[in-house]
Amino acid sequence: MTDQPTALDLPMLDPLPMATQKYFDVCQDKLGMIPNVLKAHAFDVGKLNAFTALYNDLMLADSGLTKLEREMVAVVVSATNRCYYCLTAHGAAVRDLSGNPILGEQLVMNWRVADVTPRQRAMLVFAEKVTLASAQIEEDDRQALRDHDLSDRDIWDLINVAAFFNMSNRVASATAMQPNRDYHTQAR
Repeated sequence: MTDQPTALDLPMLDPLPMATQKYFDVCQDKLGMIPNVLKAHAFDVGKLNAFTALYNDLMLADSGLTKLEREMVAVVVSATNRCYYCLTAHGAAVRDLSGNPILGEQLVMNWRVADVTPRQRAMLVFAEKVTLASAQIEEDDRQALRDHDLSDRDIWDLINVAAFFNMSNRVASATAMQPNRDYHTQAR
């Protein structure tokens, strides 16, 4: 595996703007690395800022969905799309947030065998349908989530997380984005 984040030759800006460098420093301090997805976007600060703002809002902001549930959705979408980068990175996040390395592996390999709550299973079924056939989602699909105590705001968040990872998966796969090596050993 190479240190180059993608197969495309889009070098990071050098030097990075001060705010971007500060963000990268925070990542280094918190994660012990700068995720390659950020390095890949760093050829254009506007694109990097747009990506990180949307990611941070969807994955870290207040929501009726827990951070673990959002990461589980990211993994199921990424498994459906066979996105190596996102499966590696977000599989590690599931292992870390759940404290359960088996859950992380189950979601990556075949989420249907995972020991999840009925609420989580309903969310994952829905996320998979968003990925495979979003135009076929009907009121019954949304009602199945409400039956598991998801509010309409929660459903909105779930749809947006799934949609974001569908987009990110396509970018990562089409650019041959490589996950940081550290993800492979985290929370095992």
